[in-house]
Amino acid sequence: MDPPRTGSPYQPAIEALEGHPEKKFYNVSKLGGAKYDTLPYSIRVLFESSVRNCDGFLVKETDAMNILDWKTKQNYVEVPFCPARVVLQDFTGIPAMVDFAAMREAVRNAGGDPVKVNPACPTDLTVDHSLQIDFSKCAIQNAPNPGGGEQKPLARLSPLKLPLRKPPPCRGHSGCRGSCGAGEAGRSSGPFSAQIENTPILCPFHLQPVPEPETVLKNQEMEFGRNRERLQFFKWSSKVFENVSIIPPETGMAHQVNLEYLSRVVFDDVKDFLHPDSVVGTDSHTTMVNGLGILGWGVGGIETEAVMLGMPLTLTLPEVVGCELTGTVSPFATSIDIVLSITKHLRQADVAGKFVEFFGSGVSQLSIADRTTIANMCPEYGAILSFFPVDNVTLKHLKHAGFDKAKLEVTEAYLKAVKLFRDYESSSREPEYSQVVQVSLSSIIPYVSGPKRSQDRVAVNNMKSDFQACLNEKSGVKGFQIAAEKQNDVVPVQYEGNEYKLSHGCVVIAAVISCTNNCNPSVMLAAGLLAKKAVEAGLMVKPYIRTSLSPGSGMVTHYLSSSGVLPYLSKLGFEVVGYGCSTCVGNMAPLPEAIRNAIKQGDIIACGVLSGTKNFEGRLCDCVRANYLASPPLVVAYAIAGTVRIDFDMEPLGTGFNGKNIYLRDIWPTRQELHTVEEECVISSMFKELKEKMEKGNKRWNLLEAPESTLFPWDLKSTYIRCPSFFDKLVSTVDLSTRLYALHLNVLVMVRGLVRSSLTDFFQFGFYSRLTPREFNSYGARRGNDAVMTRGTFANIKLLNKFIGKPAPKTVHFPSGQTLDVFEAAELYQKEGIPVIILAGKKYGLGSSRDWAAKGPFLLGVKAVLAESYEKVHRSQLIGIGIAPLQFRPGENPSTLGLTGREQFSILFPPDLSPRMTLDVKTSTGKVFSVIALFENNMEITLYKNGGSLNFVARRFL
Repeated sequence: MDPPRTGSPYQPAIEALEGHPEKKFYNVSKLGGAKYDTLPYSIRVLFESSVRNCDGFLVKETDAMNILDWKTKQNYVEVPFCPARVVLQDFTGIPAMVDFAAMREAVRNAGGDPVKVNPACPTDLTVDHSLQIDFSKCAIQNAPNPGGGEQKPLARLSPLKLPLRKPPPCRGHSGCRGSCGAGEAGRSSGPFSAQIENTPILCPFHLQPVPEPETVLKNQEMEFGRNRERLQFFKWSSKVFENVSIIPPETGMAHQVNLEYLSRVVFDDVKDFLHPDSVVGTDSHTTMVNGLGILGWGVGGIETEAVMLGMPLTLTLPEVVGCELTGTVSPFATSIDIVLSITKHLRQADVAGKFVEFFGSGVSQLSIADRTTIANMCPEYGAILSFFPVDNVTLKHLKHAGFDKAKLEVTEAYLKAVKLFRDYESSSREPEYSQVVQVSLSSIIPYVSGPKRSQDRVAVNNMKSDFQACLNEKSGVKGFQIAAEKQNDVVPVQYEGNEYKLSHGCVVIAAVISCTNNCNPSVMLAAGLLAKKAVEAGLMVKPYIRTSLSPGSGMVTHYLSSSGVLPYLSKLGFEVVGYGCSTCVGNMAPLPEAIRNAIKQGDIIACGVLSGTKNFEGRLCDCVRANYLASPPLVVAYAIAGTVRIDFDMEPLGTGFNGKNIYLRDIWPTRQELHTVEEECVISSMFKELKEKMEKGNKRWNLLEAPESTLFPWDLKSTYIRCPSFFDKLVSTVDLSTRLYALHLNVLVMVRGLVRSSLTDFFQFGFYSRLTPREFNSYGARRGNDAVMTRGTFANIKLLNKFIGKPAPKTVHFPSGQTLDVFEAAELYQKEGIPVIILAGKKYGLGSSRDWAAKGPFLLGVKAVLAESYEKVHRSQLIGIGIAPLQFRPGENPSTLGLTGREQFSILFPPDLSPRMTLDVKTSTGKVFSVIALFENNMEITLYKNGGSLNFVARRFL
């Protein structure tokens, strides 16, 4: 990002940061006065950006004043926004980097200096979409008995001793130094046995470092082999472009890397000039960073490229819904309960297309993991973003995430100086919001689901009475129809030398699973801490209950181990059984025969409790008729209680040492305990691991050869990377007064809206017809090849083109009348020198905001689209690539105007084109009608006259 523009009218607002005179910043809090104090924090970030980037052309002084007048201008004016950085993932990022490489080529050919062509905005690209699962069947996957042989019941432990029995051997993990003693004997000596320089995973059975599983190494080898051309191009990009950082494969997913490593919160990279961190990305998970107080959201590819080139995004000044969190979270409510409850409230509040900003005393009770998860749920409730201003919780998190003391001091001082720091103990005036939604955290209570369907939610404090009602109710979705005189039956059973009593509601299966809805670290840690307190209090789980622990990944095992709770889970019987779908899908060892017989003999309604996703009758075991889904800590609690017919508020879980009754409230971990362990054991560990990966890379990436030339050496035989033709006619100057002219257009397709391309259609294309689906790799991997993408435009087999009358990727070429593939018809029109137009219905472009939805039509020769209405993002992308968006007048469409699409359309674009100007259209049949040129401002007209944003910026390099 460039330093402040010298021509900015706001230069006098630059100050030195108190206590850090070398740090400069725009003091927008003084510049905005009383109006600034009423702005939502998210709008303050927009205002600071407009002030800092004001140049009188891309960002005008009136833009800043419109943002300052947000209260009266929301929903009415469009404003520019210049994010501090860009985050890309490789599928959406490769077209952008290919365009930059092509721009260098074009600038050199036009007599300019290609070295000057670099992103103006810091850009990070994470290669995280190229892995495919060619090899699976991990040595421990779906293996409740990984040691082989006859599986014996797990011996219960004395409350004073840890287990003495020998853990099972970890088959396949030959590098483990645990008690299995496998040593080096089983290590593979094949081509995939080299260890990647990543943090080693832990053997889930002995908690000892082991080499990467062979399947992981094989998949990585295939990934690098299959994507070598793409990876070499990315590595070349990282070498020659300024402001570009490539995060190599096997480092992490884009949104996680963004949170854990790339986020700055406050930027001070250029000449010690401070400003808020903000980001746009091409991934829907970009909104997660709002949980860290970083304004960001996902946009389309062409807009992202424009930001990379130093141009602002344009957005309608949004409404901001204030979500006030009040009250105190129930001690038994987990993070999952909180996130889902807030999501439900926001969905009902109709926040679609708006900013959401959180405030109130309850916010400080949410961890950063809670906040980022809520922010990531934006697509669920339709908001553009959900913003959590930086507060003390954020600063504490940043400390654990690796921010040094000096960086934290500057961050806090700057945010307080510009009033972007939220202090919930301060009496300062609250911002004004478009509307306020109140959510009482006190009303959020823990639920379980069951006993037969996941949609049947039961409040935990009603569990005992609800189960009783199920016994009484007729057989059906909830009822078991047990006669009143049999509801208190007890069946004695002998097991391992002791007698136990089974009754209706007894728990016989308890499985802790960290997949899908239970992947938040806090809920797994809650289960571990509860287990620790239970063991320390003298509580145990009855030995006949089939208990298990199935982590969703090695990272879960790692943080359960590093936090010290894994041995306590194991002591209660919750031992790691492997990494794969197990209890949820019925993949579990059978219940002990004595227990099965007792259940059947007494017609007992036995229960299973698990933290998974499926719980219908008979799913876990044919004799377990009631199955409940619960959070991980509640699974442990019900296992200790041994029954679901318990009121946790009034009845003890069991008897501890010295005969003392132990209640759930006595051993339930507090949210503060969870936050502390999460930050110190999980966050710091994850950050450390990611930092090591970022600094070291991995062997394959480090050894990967890539050119270092200023211009990319295009390989004409490459099927992945090809120089696009967007800049073929680039010249240093263009006479904009003659740029607009009369277009005589044939209709390429006549559709209702835009339909995405289909992968299967690409096998029609030349050499691709000789490739197997696996050799093809993926559609996304080919996005750096414009020939593939152009072939795929309008190639979906479900395309409804009115010329054809049935779903097919076909159209009619006029005037010959030939029925051809859309690509073939477009190719023929281009050979004839005839530009084309698309006729469309309402919301053209809805469902596809991808860059190639605009680039593809451009390369097919499309000069204009005439539609009843547009999806907003797609309209701007059409302009960004040089296609004119035209709109029928209200109440008019092809049917009302009697258009068949077989006509030729003549449109005159005058030199004095203005926003939303009415243009006349004349058809070859003599019909004349008017349309609206859907340019919203003069900047869009300038871009269009230059042939789109790419050519506009390319000329600036000349």
